[in-house]
Amino acid sequence: MTNKQFKNQYIDMNDYAFLKGYGQVQRRHIVLVKNEIMEALGLKARNNWYFRLYGKIEPKISEAKAIEDIFKKYGITDIWGR
Repeated sequence: MTNKQFKNQYIDMNDYAFLKGYGQVQRRHIVLVKNEIMEALGLKARNNWYFRLYGKIEPKISEAKAIEDIFKKYGITDIWGR
């Protein structure tokens, strides 16, 4: 299920995914980016990483900013979505 009903409105969970940005990361930087995002969000478990990557968990504003800053560091600006 990709949509969640909230007060008679549907929220597209793809809006919270950063898979689009992660797919643009150069292979040599994949591990670095993943580790930086996990550290910035305080993630320890691999399944939590995938929940965030695929947009199953809505990021806080500060988390979204941290994710955007990490991707911008690697020259990626189109981040959100699948």
